[in-house]
Amino acid sequence: MGHTMAEAVLASASNTERVSPGDHVVCEVDVVMTQDIHTPGIAYTLEEMGVDELHDPSQVVVVLDHEAPSHGVTNATEKAGIREFVRDHPGVTFYDVGTGISHEVLSEKGHIRPGELVVGSDSHTVTHGAFGAASTGLGDTDIAYALATGENWFRVPETIAFDIEGTFGEHVSSKDLLLYIAGEYGTDVARYRAVEFRGPGVEALPLDDRITLTNMSIELGAKFGFTPVDDVVIDYVTDRTDEPFDPIYADDDAEYAETYEIDVTDLEPQVAVPHDVANVHPISAVDPVEVDQVFLGSCTNGKYEDLRVAAEILDGHEVAPMTRLLVTPASREIYGRAERDGLVRIFNDAGAVVTNATCGACPGLGMGVLGEGEVCLAAQNRNFKGRMGHDDSEIYLSSPATAAATAITGRITDPREV
Repeated sequence: MGHTMAEAVLASASNTERVSPGDHVVCEVDVVMTQDIHTPGIAYTLEEMGVDELHDPSQVVVVLDHEAPSHGVTNATEKAGIREFVRDHPGVTFYDVGTGISHEVLSEKGHIRPGELVVGSDSHTVTHGAFGAASTGLGDTDIAYALATGENWFRVPETIAFDIEGTFGEHVSSKDLLLYIAGEYGTDVARYRAVEFRGPGVEALPLDDRITLTNMSIELGAKFGFTPVDDVVIDYVTDRTDEPFDPIYADDDAEYAETYEIDVTDLEPQVAVPHDVANVHPISAVDPVEVDQVFLGSCTNGKYEDLRVAAEILDGHEVAPMTRLLVTPASREIYGRAERDGLVRIFNDAGAVVTNATCGACPGLGMGVLGEGEVCLAAQNRNFKGRMGHDDSEIYLSSPATAAATAITGRITDPREV
């Protein structure tokens, strides 16, 4: 019996000829990422462990992205401590405030390569499976251990597959597909499992749209998420790194715990209503709720294609009165490209607020915090109670297209009607 993607990478990383679901393996990691929310705790754990030197600083990437820039003295002081930590460990790669969200920055800067094992101090580290890397988030103690030893242990997960057929309709995207999966199969369908999104419906997607699938695989409970490694991926990676890499693929005779077949031809835009990512309905079944804020951004939907789709809908329109639109590119590189291509002008002319590249509004760390009773439609990944601000606010999740249409009307709107 052959290996799935996750099994193949874990076998390679553990120098093991054959692994099976349920096995426990000790693996060499290729990249360790920490961000500003967790780096102080990780540094403290290393100190408690008596670790003065990192195993391999060249494999470590530190990104300041969550509360960036700082909104208070306490956080600013923490960031000063992180910069001191970086100075104390020469060889660590450091991206300061404004570079972008870690999950976008790592691939842009050539740190992510097919076939490698990546760990990070953030649950959305699963994003990098779009590039054929087995990538996952770990807690502070496990990240500290990886920094100290270059290794970590894993239980080999089962793998499930979503075979996607058909062609996406106008203003229907991979975000709608992921929300549909969450609503149809639940947010536990992939709990401590790996997910492979396969089939012609996925292969036809731009890379940015595939990233949305792997990024939100964590919302299905996944340990790892993968999309196909093809020429699109190989070309992207080789343009951004001189490091050699060896892509790993699933074997034809790999065994999957479950396989789901989905035809997206008739899929309509989807909306997750408060306060659960799995509380999903087709937009035709969602009330046209008036919104106070629309947010387009995050590691899920702040990519260039997300901005382009939204700008095409917004072009020539204005944001509705009493509704605010926040647009946050996922990286400085994306911001620059959007500016050169006129997207930023479209957002600005429509009345949107375009921010620097940061997590910001998504986890309620500034630049869009919701007040009591406010309603937000967000093209991001989570709509947990209180995530973006007040516990009595409400978050609806949608695609960038639905977000743009909603910003124009001031109420939840099907983008196919604008």
